[in-house]
Amino acid sequence: MRTFSRTLERTGVLQVDSVNVLQRAHYMPLFSRMGPYDVELLRRASEHRPRRMVEYWAHVQAFMPVDLWPAMRHRMADYAAQRGKWGSSGVTDELMDSLLAEIADRGASTARELDEGLPRTKDHWGWNWSVTRRALDAMFSAGQVAVASRTSQFEIRYDLPERVLPPHVLAQPTPSRAEASRELVRRAARSHGVATVRDLADYYRMKQADVVPAVRELVEAGEIVPVEVETWRQPAYLHADAAHPRRVPARAVLSPFDPVVWERSRAERLFGFHYRIEIYVPAELREYGYYVLPFLLGEQIVARVDLKADRRAGVLRVPAAYAEPDAPAHAAAELAAELRSLADWLGLADILVEERGDLAPALRGAVAAGR
Repeated sequence: MRTFSRTLERTGVLQVDSVNVLQRAHYMPLFSRMGPYDVELLRRASEHRPRRMVEYWAHVQAFMPVDLWPAMRHRMADYAAQRGKWGSSGVTDELMDSLLAEIADRGASTARELDEGLPRTKDHWGWNWSVTRRALDAMFSAGQVAVASRTSQFEIRYDLPERVLPPHVLAQPTPSRAEASRELVRRAARSHGVATVRDLADYYRMKQADVVPAVRELVEAGEIVPVEVETWRQPAYLHADAAHPRRVPARAVLSPFDPVVWERSRAERLFGFHYRIEIYVPAELREYGYYVLPFLLGEQIVARVDLKADRRAGVLRVPAAYAEPDAPAHAAAELAAELRSLADWLGLADILVEERGDLAPALRGAVAAGR
């Protein structure tokens, strides 16, 4: 748990996403950094006392350390003023008051349980949220309810913040908007190491108007240092405590929602790696695949690999594998070893590499050699 907590502090946020073709998004960045860890650590940290992290709209929907809650109160107030993030058709003060009272009485509950069997409309292609779900989302955005846990179907259980957050966190005074912005930029800079203003703003989805003054103040305090990065057009800022390793012994597959690559322009500036997720692209128009993960080896992203956990067959499927330009000769062997570790972590007995992609033949041979 100490390793988990250090990793969470360094990463800052773990994006939550419902796609489960391989593994839920929030589990993957920890695997990429820690290796095969016990996923019960994440559940303990987010669902049991002492809670170490909580969901909020920190990047997008994401886990964040619980001590960031006070810094998010201005964001909560902004969402409260606009009745949530996604609009609030049909959401009334009376409904929200009723839901708060019911949650207070019955404890952590899903929207479906609070709907009490009311029918849901099917007039939207996506989520088809009930008015109860819209109200709860608005209340969540405003900090009136918090996420206590999720069901096995990934449904949120909402509860009162005082039953989710540690008392010492709720008792913290609300910082000024400038202080909150400075703290978020401070953490974004620490997580990035080196970043532009745009990078820093994106990490916690802040407005640049709030970020620029915070950057200036952190520079004056010596916490971040203005630097020039070769090939970058924009000025950059280096965290004063950033490591300067002589070599980077990294080997990791990265979720599409990993902080290393979620800001696609930064990934391109750092690695020369053009990356777009193709989940919503029709199958016949996809260039690389449905759920493609970059493969980081040392200081380079050397490959990208389409992955699917076939849990019924107990197989990690690799529908496609592609090498990046200048990928080293041993990239396939290193990727095979990483996929073996991933398969073991997911409880999958075998790896099946299919035909698509220029790296597929070498990867198939490396997987076979490692059996």
